[in-house]
Amino acid sequence: MRILLIEDTEGLGEAIKDHLDDEGYAVDWVKTLWSAESCIKTTCYDLVMLDLMLPDGNGLNLLLDIRRNKIQIPVIIMTAKDQVTDRVKGLNAGADDYLVKPFDLDEMAARVAAVCRRYSGNPNPNIVIGNLEVNLTEKVVYLSDSKVGTHITESGQFLKFLSIIQDSCLVDLDSKKGLYAFGAEIESNTVEVYISRLRKKTG
Repeated sequence: MRILLIEDTEGLGEAIKDHLDDEGYAVDWVKTLWSAESCIKTTCYDLVMLDLMLPDGNGLNLLLDIRRNKIQIPVIIMTAKDQVTDRVKGLNAGADDYLVKPFDLDEMAARVAAVCRRYSGNPNPNIVIGNLEVNLTEKVVYLSDSKVGTHITESGQFLKFLSIIQDSCLVDLDSKKGLYAFGAEIESNTVEVYISRLRKKTG
């Protein structure tokens, strides 16, 4: 799943990106509203993580533009503004969740996963395809109730992606866009390699 992280604080942005990378997400990190707007215009994201106080303006304006243009993408606000009125304002503007800084990175990852599941149409962390079960919380795959050694990174992340769009038609290029951040090196046969690995592990 591909995430747009909008955060201008260097240390915090790096910590969030590293943590989400470890969770198997593809993260594009930008530090200004201008860069974020360019990304949203050219790339399909599964989630936006939005800081409010940015060098070139208030992130709330970007959120309002996203909703005004009817862009169907979940948004999690991250801000040091912890007043109830601030949270209400953000949620009423169209945010799907609200994280008050400083926050625990594991809790952040859990909220990201929960929001993504809701938008995929299935809030259940267990996705079943025949005798395969993908546990998005434990990040493992079960085959006929037996654990398969597939952590949801690399080929496992691709299985997670496939499980969420199981009723859709998979287009090779679109699948790669959902798995990788900007700057990642992608081989032409990446999808085929992942499928081959999954078939070996799951039979």
